[in-house]
Amino acid sequence: MKISAGFLGRPDPRISFVLIYGPNRGLVSARADALAGTVADDPGDPFQVTVLEADSLNGDPARLADEANALGLSGTRRVVRVRGAGDAQARAFEDLLAGQGCASLVVVEAGDLGKRSSLRRLFEKSAIAGALPCYADEGGSLAAVIKKTLAARGLTASRDAMAYLTGNLGADRLQTIGELEKLALYMGGPGTVELADAMAAVGDSAALSLDDVVYAAAGGDRAGLDRTLARAYAGGANPVGVLRACARHLQRLHLAAGMIAHGASPKRAMDSLRPPVFFKLAGAFREQLRLWSPPRLADAMVLVSEAEADCKTTGLPAEALCSRALMRIGQAAARPDAPL
Repeated sequence: MKISAGFLGRPDPRISFVLIYGPNRGLVSARADALAGTVADDPGDPFQVTVLEADSLNGDPARLADEANALGLSGTRRVVRVRGAGDAQARAFEDLLAGQGCASLVVVEAGDLGKRSSLRRLFEKSAIAGALPCYADEGGSLAAVIKKTLAARGLTASRDAMAYLTGNLGADRLQTIGELEKLALYMGGPGTVELADAMAAVGDSAALSLDDVVYAAAGGDRAGLDRTLARAYAGGANPVGVLRACARHLQRLHLAAGMIAHGASPKRAMDSLRPPVFFKLAGAFREQLRLWSPPRLADAMVLVSEAEADCKTTGLPAEALCSRALMRIGQAAARPDAPL
């Protein structure tokens, strides 16, 4: 069955198998930790928790059943964590998910699985299994993560600092928390994080790999786009996160371009954006305002939105869909007279 994040707070004892999947690998891991913690007091205790790499099940599928039905030394419930799962392991779960449950809680961690994924469908159709998706933090959920992480360190963020952080974090939960921890170290103690603080601690790290990608795309640098996109993927970026970063950039260009169309100067339009354009990228942003008109930016935003939807629904390789969409944007920027 399909389950929501609320399951983590109140797990249904009838559910023996939980698939946690999605492009946000940090959130997948964090939710798997939280779920395992509802059964095991010590996640590092091998008598309470067994960790299996999914590939190991291909040659020994019976091991999963043995571990799932084993009890702890005192007859207590155990946790079995299967990491790196995919459709190749679907057959290993078929008989178990067709049964009546097992002695252990089996937590399965997987990457992005489309609607046609055999593993995902297997868990969604089973009465003793649940499937929980994990997508990039954004909007209210991202703001909540930022506030909670900073509050634990005695920090609050000003309005402009929060706008900057939500605009430049969120592709991956672990990366977000890591950047916020670095920000806390930069602050040196409790207090209020101002915009300058956020830009100094976060602006040249988490966001810049995606900034390189979206600025290359919107600037028509197709060779640079190919290079920076490959680097972003190698660094752990996921296609949906890349597309959303591109969408945010296009929205900011659209807002500034609209102001210019109504008589504002490029400087005034850029100064009005919140968070402000990072000073190192101001020249490139100004040049992109020259390349793009509001109608073409609107078309580009639709293209990115459709690409994200395709990543989630078609079952086609998400990286290829993302790359194709960004390349089309890069071609349109290089040739302003060409259709998107």
